[in-house]
This record gives sequence, structure tokens and C-alpha cells, in this order.
Amino acid sequence: MRIVLSGGTGFIGSALLKRLKEEGHSTILLTRNLEAGKRFSGDFVTVAPWDGKSVGAWADYISGADAVVNLAGEPIVGKRWTNYQKARIIGSRLEATKAITSAITQSRKKPQVLVNASAIGYYGHVEKSDVTELHPKGRGFLGDTCEQWEEAARIAERGGVRVVRLRIGIVLEKDGGALQKMIPPFQFFMGGPLGSGCQWVSWVHRDDLVSIILFALEHPDLSGPVNAVSPHPVTMKEFCASLGKAMDRPSWAPVPAFVLRILLGEMSEVLLTGQRVMPKKLESSGYTFRYPNLGGALEAILKK
Repeated sequence: MRIVLSGGTGFIGSALLKRLKEEGHSTILLTRNLEAGKRFSGDFVTVAPWDGKSVGAWADYISGADAVVNLAGEPIVGKRWTNYQKARIIGSRLEATKAITSAITQSRKKPQVLVNASAIGYYGHVEKSDVTELHPKGRGFLGDTCEQWEEAARIAERGGVRVVRLRIGIVLEKDGGALQKMIPPFQFFMGGPLGSGCQWVSWVHRDDLVSIILFALEHPDLSGPVNAVSPHPVTMKEFCASLGKAMDRPSWAPVPAFVLRILLGEMSEVLLTGQRVMPKKLESSGYTFRYPNLGGALEAILKK
């Protein structure tokens, strides 16, 4: 396939780009940093500059492409949620997505599919029930952000383009994301659950997420919201116990909720709340997880 990819130099995008290259797909990498993008250029990869907010010369690549994958956006976790940071989180997603959907609607030959990132934060905090794609939007900043993000992606549907809105859970790999930040305390025998430990953690191995994106590109029956998570979510307490076991370390030093709220402010709610999200549409469409269980996923990651 000929695929246009934004956000391709990040934690998820770089792994996807590598897989696309391995499988012989031709990829146009949209990047705001040409110097960073150059290290990805070569066979099967063309680097194209864009500003992440407006339609430019890069839009010519959209016309005639088979698919577009949009992973662009300011990281949600990592910085305190000041008003400025919130504006960056939502603005980076809306501007990039609107630029891409504008390019799609203006293109002479439209791509067949747009796979657009979203997040399980759409659902807000859900304590007990299973959460499928039919579950309503939750309250709060993340729910509102994801709703606007997904609505911006749906603009492409007006031109007859299939749109897959991937609601992504916590992505696991040791070179980035939440796991990279959790490993050091366990290495120094200081690991343990965050808050009560009872909140749900809906996770996915990065290799599976990359495969899910490819699966979405190749299966025309898949559209709309799609939960990109393992079929076996765990509680925070179970997650930390499994991580400790995989690292041969105890999970005995919980971090109280009030400490996280003092340190992180409103962003602490990402860590202190959760949802038991189920990948109903993926399983119904025939996707088979390589890493359905947390223990196997952590072992594969940590034993590399």
C-alpha cells in the first residue's frame, strides 16, 4: 500500500513505520522536524515537511494514497496539566486532524481509509462494568478532548472515506510510554501500585497495537470507534504485581493518591482512575492478539 503517516517519529509511530517498511509498504512520513525525519528516510519511506496545522504541499501525497494514519499529538502524560498544557494537548490533535481531513476532502482521488488515533480516556472513569465501543462518553478533560478529536476525524467520512477511530489503551514497551517510567522504581526495590490499586488498567503491547493498525487498514468491515486494548485488563495492583514478578522485584511500596495529586495536579487522574475496556469489535472482526495476557507481554518486553 501507499500510506501517508503523521506522528511517525514518536513512540508508536516509529514502531509502525518500521513494520510498514519491513512489509514493503510505501510510506510518506509527515514531520515538523526534517532533521529528525531524515533518519527514517530511505527505501519505502519519503519524508515530507508539514506544520501539523495547515494544508500545504504535503497534501499532494494524500491524493492517490491508499490510506492515511494519523498519530500526531502532544503527549498526554509527562507534564502537569496547566491551562497552557491542556491547550497544547487538545490543539495539537485538532489542528493536525483537521489539516489531514481537509486535505482528504480536497483530494482528487481520496484514500480508502483514515486510521485516526484516539484514547480510552474517551470513556472517563468506569469502576465496574465492561466498556465496549457502545459505552457513552465520560466526563472530564480527556473525554472532551477525545470527543472533539474523533469528530474532527469523522469529517473524512463526508467524502466516502472509511474512518477508524482507535481508542488506544496504555501502550507497553520499555523504550517509552508508562512502562518506561514505572521500571526504574522497581529496579531499586521501590515499586508498587499507584493510589488504591483497585483502578482498572486497560493495556496493549506495542507490537499488538502496530498489528491492530495494519489490521484496520486491511479490513474494510472495520470502521468507527475501535478499542485498541488487550482482552484481559487488570487492576493497578495486579499490574504492579506482574511487573514485579517479571523483574524479580517486590511490589510493596504503594504511592498514595494524595501524593500523586500534589505532584501532578489534575493529570494524576489519568493514573488514579481507569476503565475495564474490552476490544469487542477487534475480536468480532477476527483479530488475534499476540500478547493477550499481561504476564506474557511483560516477559517478552523485559527479556529482550
